[in-house]
Amino acid sequence: MRVMRLMVLFDLPTGNKAERKSYAEFRKFLVKDGYYMEQFSVYSRLLLTRESAASHIARLREHLPDAGEVTVIQMTEKQYEDRIVLLSDRKEEPLEQSAQLTLVL
Repeated sequence: MRVMRLMVLFDLPTGNKAERKSYAEFRKFLVKDGYYMEQFSVYSRLLLTRESAASHIARLREHLPDAGEVTVIQMTEKQYEDRIVLLSDRKEEPLEQSAQLTLVL
């Protein structure tokens, strides 16, 4: 089994009330669907298979806002772990998301 990571990056307009509502609904969908906030407008989710990634991408398509841009990146967990996070001396360390998976049967 090869654990995958799906990263969702989005740039959505928030200029009026309807756009802000659309932004909030998309963000709530991501959180409810198991995504973890990496940064503002950058979320990721662990997946067990490529087929699961395809299913999640299809769900993302169903919940796309009317305006803006959403980018999806698939990577292995190893590629994700090899990322480099650069922090300024003025910022706090980010909370590290556990690499463990919890399976509920």
